[in-house]
Amino acid sequence: MKYFGTDGIRRIANTELTPEFVYAISKAGADVLTKHVKEGVKPRIIIGRDTRISGTLIESAMTAGFLSSGANVELVGVAPTPAIAYLTKETNADMSVVISASHNTFEYNGIKFFSNKGTKIPDNIEEEIEEAIDSGIALNKQINSQDIGTASVKEELVDDYFKFVVNIFKDDIQKYNREDFIVGIDTANGATYKIAEKIFKELGIKYKIINNNPDGININKNCGSTHLEQLKQYVLENKLSMGIAYDGDGDRCLTINEKGEEVNGDIILAIIADYMKKNNMLEKNKLVATVMSNIGLNKYANNNNLELVQTKVGDRYVLEEMLKNGGNLGGEQSGHIILSDFNLTGDGIVTSLMIIKILLETKQSFSEVCRIMTIYPQTLINVKVKEFDINKYPEIGEIILKTEKELEGEGRVLIRKSGTEPLFRIMLEGKDKKYIDKAAREIANIIQEKMG
Repeated sequence: MKYFGTDGIRRIANTELTPEFVYAISKAGADVLTKHVKEGVKPRIIIGRDTRISGTLIESAMTAGFLSSGANVELVGVAPTPAIAYLTKETNADMSVVISASHNTFEYNGIKFFSNKGTKIPDNIEEEIEEAIDSGIALNKQINSQDIGTASVKEELVDDYFKFVVNIFKDDIQKYNREDFIVGIDTANGATYKIAEKIFKELGIKYKIINNNPDGININKNCGSTHLEQLKQYVLENKLSMGIAYDGDGDRCLTINEKGEEVNGDIILAIIADYMKKNNMLEKNKLVATVMSNIGLNKYANNNNLELVQTKVGDRYVLEEMLKNGGNLGGEQSGHIILSDFNLTGDGIVTSLMIIKILLETKQSFSEVCRIMTIYPQTLINVKVKEFDINKYPEIGEIILKTEKELEGEGRVLIRKSGTEPLFRIMLEGKDKKYIDKAAREIANIIQEKMG
């Protein structure tokens, strides 16, 4: 697609993602939306954002576009993406928008649309919006003065999400909580900086918190789920039971065990799947992940009689599989975990509380629980190319087959086209890190030689 990537529209704010462009996006979005709501009814749209300095600028431009198209807008202010997704469905809004660039640094910002079901809008609706932007029809469409929409500030709506999350975990946390269990929280100076602490405090979980003082430009700066070094050190220095790192918009989390070791989304999925299966909570004994999940997750699933379904990269495709073919647990290695019994998008806070509940209930340390699966070494190389038809070059296929044969079923080769850049992503897994590094470089070199 021209504007939408795997997670909405994302650009550098005020130079690429200009107020004029945002206005056009919102006009197009409202135009497409009105085709999917009752005729004669003003669409109601919720807008939330993270803590970036450009957030209010984009919010203002987007609000103007919606209002001038006849939609009513409710401004929730700073809130995690999963809170907006939940509120959209819970309050029967027609659509919602999250203004965030997730894990990117402050100069970027982005726009994510959610449907009235609280799910990211599908590809075909994004394509419809892109067509409406390029045609200019929506931008030039005018309505009568009496039909202009209105905007209202509804920051109190975030309290509904707060109560929702607390009610999921309150009884179990209170039953199994203990004084020596202390959690380190890194909110990445992002959208969870207030709500996460409020929830942990209400649940009575002992915690220490860092990177919860956003200034508009320090979001994700050497902190959060993409920069775990500070949290690792913090957990070890303070002898904490675990560490939790959210990303800028709070739809994912990664964790650190008490030994300072990173626990990624694949291990988190295995831990939660094991608990849910033992408690007859795992629908169809099924786990949904992406093609980028570690081969160790495949082996865990096979050894525990679980069905593992793998989709293309993107949490939206994980959810699509869950809704279409069943399953209530899915996610990505990056920490997008979907527990669809609670919310239809990745929810970093809910994910972290689920892990805490499991640790408290089983009375195990985090490192003990992590032994549930073995992570195989991975190597990822990006290669810029001018074309994408690998089949034209038999030499590339030959070296891939040779590598797969040498891995002897204890690894794999995955080559996929980037959804946002002119490049191939080459990923190898195997037991021998030196071998896969060497093999990945050989494959990358021949692709570069033939197609670069």
